[in-house]
Amino acid sequence: MACYPRVLSVRSPADAERELAAIGLDPFSIRNLGPMMLHRLILLEGIGSGEAHILKQETRSLGATAAMAGRGGAIGPAEVPVILMGTDKQLRRLCANLTQQAFGLPSLSSDILRLLDLENDPPRRWKAGRRTLDLSRRPCIMGILNVTPDSFSDGNSYPTVAKAVERALEMEQEGADIIDIGGESTRPSARPVPHDEELRRVIPVLEGLAGRLKIPVSIDTFKSVVAREAIAAGAEIVNDISGLTFDEGMAEVVAAADAGLVLMHTRGTPAEMQKETAYGSLIAEVTAALRSSLALAEAAGIEQGRIVVDPGIGFGKSVEGNLEILRKLSEFSVLGRPIMVGTSRKSFIGAVLGSPVAERSFGTAATVALALVNGASIFRVHDVREMRDVADMAMAVIAPAAGPH
Repeated sequence: MACYPRVLSVRSPADAERELAAIGLDPFSIRNLGPMMLHRLILLEGIGSGEAHILKQETRSLGATAAMAGRGGAIGPAEVPVILMGTDKQLRRLCANLTQQAFGLPSLSSDILRLLDLENDPPRRWKAGRRTLDLSRRPCIMGILNVTPDSFSDGNSYPTVAKAVERALEMEQEGADIIDIGGESTRPSARPVPHDEELRRVIPVLEGLAGRLKIPVSIDTFKSVVAREAIAAGAEIVNDISGLTFDEGMAEVVAAADAGLVLMHTRGTPAEMQKETAYGSLIAEVTAALRSSLALAEAAGIEQGRIVVDPGIGFGKSVEGNLEILRKLSEFSVLGRPIMVGTSRKSFIGAVLGSPVAERSFGTAATVALALVNGASIFRVHDVREMRDVADMAMAVIAPAAGPH
């Protein structure tokens, strides 16, 4: 008898269910066996050595693994990092067992369950102003409209209100879901712009678009006064590169308007951010900063469903750091919010490909497709028509329609 083994690619519960159904299993067996096909790796940091010892015993009893340095017992560091390795089913059984344990293990059990649930079913809706965007149907494309003289890619491309309005309407026809208007360049080493000049650039464009767009408008600013006036002129989303850290009044403005909010990570202002791009642990530090921004939003009363997070590719990161973020993008799912990325035409693409700004569309396309596979659902881009096709095609691959093939 000839047998031809092959490795199965199973990334989600839906993948597991399709493979089990394909070999003829009944619904009960599919529900029971599906979680066994999903192997999970969870890093726990700051675990007390006593808790680590219990984790090691419990995981071993379930056929899973807890990796840690040393013996994980009472002798050694007060805290140790632990990597849990097991199937979704094993780790859920572990969590059930931990609820009966001492120390902080019952609380840890809840945190692990939440993370498993987020990985299996990430947030797919975003409340943006007066409407809700359904991110499960198709990826969200945010079209960039810079009404600035010095943006790195399209500075001075729309010198009049009429041209800017025309481009916004064109992007809507090309498939944009959001138009993101910016009146101040945030490229590396960009000079600050006074708020009155920023308002002079963006408000007439917002007023020119009033009643003409069917899609929401985002204001790309970190100044609360600009955000307030832009919202009054029709903007429904605030895209804050500082994650609410540059202007303490921003959170209050967003909360009062029930606006959508993008919390991005950066290290320092645009003028300073590329002077120090080294991190001890890039993903951990960016995650911690975004978690802090989420706490600021919560303290101001901003509803969680109105927020998306952006790890800030190109903002205070090296070329290698930007690539690492794209590789490990799924790790930001721990934040429990949809993920936005903005890679369009950025310098790290030019560094990899040796291409000028005008020739980075194919490099951008690669980053959009890979970011979608790794968990992003919102993409801030210049080339709307092209990236609409890229994102939709990538979505068709990773989320196949139900039914026989």
